[in-house]
Amino acid sequence: MAQLETFSTAGLAPRRKLEYWNDIACDTFTPVVSDPMDLRGFTGCLTRTRVGEIQAAEVYSDPQIVRHSRLQVQRSRAAMFFLHMQLDGDSINRQDGREARLLPGDFTLCDSTRPYEIIFDRPNRMFVLGMPEGLLRRHLPCPESVVAILMSGNSGLSGLLSNFLTDFWRRCRTETDLNFAPGVTRAILDLVASAYAGVQQTESERSSLVMAHRVRIMNYIEAHLGDPDLTPTRIAEACRMTTRYLHHLFSDEEETVARYILRRRLEECSRSLVDDSQRGRTVTEIAFDCGFNSPTHFGRVFRARYGVTPREYRRSGE
Repeated sequence: MAQLETFSTAGLAPRRKLEYWNDIACDTFTPVVSDPMDLRGFTGCLTRTRVGEIQAAEVYSDPQIVRHSRLQVQRSRAAMFFLHMQLDGDSINRQDGREARLLPGDFTLCDSTRPYEIIFDRPNRMFVLGMPEGLLRRHLPCPESVVAILMSGNSGLSGLLSNFLTDFWRRCRTETDLNFAPGVTRAILDLVASAYAGVQQTESERSSLVMAHRVRIMNYIEAHLGDPDLTPTRIAEACRMTTRYLHHLFSDEEETVARYILRRRLEECSRSLVDDSQRGRTVTEIAFDCGFNSPTHFGRVFRARYGVTPREYRRSGE
């Protein structure tokens, strides 16, 4: 477990506060823009740490609106899901046309690959759990289907998760030389998956049959991401459906099947490029392991997504 780090706007000149706060928030979570309701009197404080691949943070702020717009989505380096759990005060979390108003103990999920908005109309404290998309998907298929759904912290499995996270964060804040067992990350993810397993889908959402097909498709893609021959036709054959029906299942999504595969490959490459354990491997080897079969094509699509070449991206993580 990494050490706790704390950042605060206290003592900064009003003109410096917003830039500093946005920089810290973007570095900790994903590109966002904060819009304080009172810039001159605004105070924000953020404490963060890491447990394995998971980022954990407590955020205190005066009233503000936090936006993750389409522009910020394009600037995001990695696809993440964030669990927002209210500690004090309340908040309104919006994504995909849904709205969840959180009270202390309540939580919801948001997806960094799509725009979202959080409104705090009074001073508040929030606990945020950042989970890489690929990691969460191994425990909770199709997490994008449950974003911005209010999960009560008062009862059931969602209450169990809320209590677990509250105690987990209290220990992070109060105990010195704290070393969690390696399985704590899995325990958290299993609890997240269990809490959402019983969520009832609204009438406007897809039928359970369609959702089951999407789960099968995404599981197959994740298991064969490194196969350069992974195509919509091959996926359809493996999942025993027509290619036309496969494309139909993605017709109301922002990504086609092919674009989804490309994004997931690029995300896995980006993680490997800055992974210390992968330093001895070449950029081409990493690209080929993730399903690319042309270094030129890989370099072009990587730069289009991240704005830098793979080698520049690797150097930025050193």
